[in-house]
Amino acid sequence: MTRKVSIKDLAEASGVSVTTVSQILNGKGDRFSDETKRRVTALQKSLGYVPDFNARNLIMKSARTVGVLVPDIANPFFSIFIKGIQEVARKNDFVPIIFDANESQQLQSYLEELIQRAADGFIIASATIDRDAVDTILKRNEIPYLLFDQNAVSEGDRVWIDDEEGGRLAAEYLIENNHKKIVIVAPENPTENIIRRISGFKEVFAKTGNPIKDDDIVNSEVTKNGGYHAVSQIIEKDPTAVFTISDEIAIGIYRGLKENGYQIPNDISVMGYDDIDIAEYVTPELSTIHQPAFEMGQVATELLINRLKNRKLQPQNKKLSLKLIKRRSVKRLKD
Repeated sequence: MTRKVSIKDLAEASGVSVTTVSQILNGKGDRFSDETKRRVTALQKSLGYVPDFNARNLIMKSARTVGVLVPDIANPFFSIFIKGIQEVARKNDFVPIIFDANESQQLQSYLEELIQRAADGFIIASATIDRDAVDTILKRNEIPYLLFDQNAVSEGDRVWIDDEEGGRLAAEYLIENNHKKIVIVAPENPTENIIRRISGFKEVFAKTGNPIKDDDIVNSEVTKNGGYHAVSQIIEKDPTAVFTISDEIAIGIYRGLKENGYQIPNDISVMGYDDIDIAEYVTPELSTIHQPAFEMGQVATELLINRLKNRKLQPQNKKLSLKLIKRRSVKRLKD
């Protein structure tokens, strides 16, 4: 078995002390000559020396890691969100450690594990986090965090979009196309952001004198499979259009409707939410509400790193914009 190259090996090859190598590699080598620094860094690359993580933490007093917890890594929205986090983290020499956590016990376990590993801060998008967990685990350990999609819980830094406005945009587009008989597809226990999304949608229809009733809502998991299995209930209600709170659900509905002999949008129109990449590649292309997932990840990481650099900053509040995306899955009905 090969032996890992040690800092002692690098020091001997460079002809300097272990302390000198450590200071140069950790950005504290100003007092050494340029030739010495060049020799150490060149030999580091040629020997393949990788600094010991724990030892580096002791020197730098920071793991330079960000814990990221999302409810479903497989969901394309969160995949794009994570890419935004990775881009900003990499530029700032931080490493994101990402977990798929949508169970309360699982999330708490991951939080505790990451704290033990000296994570500098957290970005949490899981719906299972609650104020007690924040107070008990994160605040008491004085670890900066940013809650995403659960801003009603958070009293600190925020990255957010106006989900009520997103719901209103979807409703106005369907009304503009003369749809009155609508079914909403949403999870049985929606998160705060989804509650606001539905509220905005219902608000617009209520103003037209054609309110959305409780019976007009079909429950579904926020997955393609959930949308697929919701189709039988949708068909029973005989709507002209369906509003889904996520594109993932909409894609499942596409398959279910096709298997039941329905054409989109000729028989039923479908309106999504999120604008994941596959939305413009299904047939017909999905009309939806665009959420800037990549930018959300970028900004969330920027705000967290700002907080790590200055714990006394005033609460940071960044609102990002939504956009209605008109494609071909919504049919205009006759007046």
